[in-house]
Amino acid sequence: MHRFILIAGTVLSAAGAHAASLDGTGPDPQPTYAAPAPAGGGPGLIFTLRGGVASTPEYFGADAYQVGPDLGFRLNRANLGLLNFGGDEDEERTYGLGLRGSFRYVGERDDADFSELEGLDDVDATFELGLGVGYSTRLFEAFADVRYGIGGHESLVGELGADLKLQASDRLTFTAGPRMLLGSGDYAATYFSVSPDEAAASGGTFEAYDADGGVLSAGVEVGARYDLDGPWGIEGAVTYDRLVGDAADSPIVEQGDRDQYGLRIGITRQITLGF
Repeated sequence: MHRFILIAGTVLSAAGAHAASLDGTGPDPQPTYAAPAPAGGGPGLIFTLRGGVASTPEYFGADAYQVGPDLGFRLNRANLGLLNFGGDEDEERTYGLGLRGSFRYVGERDDADFSELEGLDDVDATFELGLGVGYSTRLFEAFADVRYGIGGHESLVGELGADLKLQASDRLTFTAGPRMLLGSGDYAATYFSVSPDEAAASGGTFEAYDADGGVLSAGVEVGARYDLDGPWGIEGAVTYDRLVGDAADSPIVEQGDRDQYGLRIGITRQITLGF
């Protein structure tokens, strides 16, 4: 089961269904806020692709980890009529308040894959799509995103984060800051509740439990990015999230681990499209 997280201006991704943001989740060292139109004044896109490997918990609350592919997409610049934000490829970076897009993919949870979850209903893969706002300066940036899920859960999820930035050299940038994941009642119920029927089917492994929404995890992310020659780069991050509130009290998490760790590293390639 794999998870990929996209945020306009940042992408976190991981193998498994670990919350970030949720990954999980947080802004790339480079801000992507309102700026003049791309070179030539015409419509176009500037985006960055990332491919590598990642390790995260196998599902929300798991105490076992798996390694899998890490794929990411970062939207640096969009000039599509009314949708116009980001910085040009060669111009000086701009800072301030701006609009963000936000996307996350959460892989399915199947009790056939995890013997400790026997009796629980399967959860289909979910696509989450939404918007957010971000604020950036040369040394600091923060974001707030809201997404709606389609598939495994059809509910609202919010992510908050901030980063301090350290420019160690012209090519190397470090970031570090807190992360928080919030979910609606339906979201919490999908991943952390246990219905009476599920409790009975588990043979006593799980007691019935009704999870409410709210703050479900809080943690920190430490990342680094190194720009190679041309459009290539290397970036990675280490994440720690602690499940809190009704998520932490879930029988699913109690038989696993409240502490969730993640590690990813990948190669990046910037691509510019004009049309």
